[in-house]
Amino acid sequence: MRRIRGTRSLSVDGERSVLLKAGDAVQIRLEIQTPRFLPLPYIVLKEHLHRHNGDAWVFQESIIPKMQRSSTLAYQTPPLERGRYSFEDTECYSEDIFGWMKHRSSFMAGGEFRILPRTIFIPHWQLQSRNSRLAGTETAVSMSRRETTQINGVRDYVYGDRISRIHWNATAKTGTWKSKEFEHESLPKTFLVLDGHSIGYMKPEQFELAVSTAASLLEFGARQRINMGLCTLGKDFRGFAPSEGHLERLEMLHHLVDIHADGYGSHIPKLEKARMLQSPGAFFILISPLSDENLFSILRWAKSHHMTPYHIHIAASTTGSTRKSLVKSMLHERGIRGISASSLSELPAALGGGVQ
Repeated sequence: MRRIRGTRSLSVDGERSVLLKAGDAVQIRLEIQTPRFLPLPYIVLKEHLHRHNGDAWVFQESIIPKMQRSSTLAYQTPPLERGRYSFEDTECYSEDIFGWMKHRSSFMAGGEFRILPRTIFIPHWQLQSRNSRLAGTETAVSMSRRETTQINGVRDYVYGDRISRIHWNATAKTGTWKSKEFEHESLPKTFLVLDGHSIGYMKPEQFELAVSTAASLLEFGARQRINMGLCTLGKDFRGFAPSEGHLERLEMLHHLVDIHADGYGSHIPKLEKARMLQSPGAFFILISPLSDENLFSILRWAKSHHMTPYHIHIAASTTGSTRKSLVKSMLHERGIRGISASSLSELPAALGGGVQ
């Protein structure tokens, strides 16, 4: 029994995936190598899977040793939420048909993995749109993006385009008028600030919504090539400088895998120590359930450092539309833009200005 060894592989829907997301049911395949001569009618294998917060699952199955020394155990986990997961040593035991002698052993097969937060596709965000009809500093900054001299492609001719914009080679090849498309100057830096203080979250699901909101916006920023960073205000401050790079964005997502709402006290001292947040002209996107004076003190702090504040209110599932409208009107009275969402499915419409 002590000579039994095994190797573990993970997959989703039969395909090996590097990035696992919340809601995925992971398929586990354990290849067992047994000694050539093992006079046991069966072997019971017991697997222990642990999540970073203490949740645990036990999977147990029996196999019949084969002469070719190789056996396979395959099973599937339930849909998993975000977090770090690891396996303990795999237990294996057997006994004779009379139950007189028991044999027990264990081996380590490895297999630690991470589940990224649940996300939703965001097709449009009014704050980051060049064609936004919103009034205020957000639109003023967004609409002022000038074209660079870097050609980004070719588009159809639009009445009024200057002669210098016409792409003569493309026009000759296609037989229709074509114009040059130039890249625009990048938008100002964007900081996603996730509130990790426990006092504002009524239920764990509310904090999960806040984490998923941050992760969804990071994916939106990656598609739109927005210079976006992430800061979390929990027990300790953790910040990632704005970047368009894939590796930097992936590092931010992995940071969201196992964070908790473990913060306490005032937010302002942590903000004051964060030098990267003192970036005039940047967007300050606060993701928080707060709707009291603590919220407005944070947004005033952002304004005092010449940043453009924007609030994403993480409402509880029981919060009615009247309460959400009240929070938005309170922000509007202070000249601050924001939205309110109580579920991940509401987020795309809220950010895009659609019906919530």
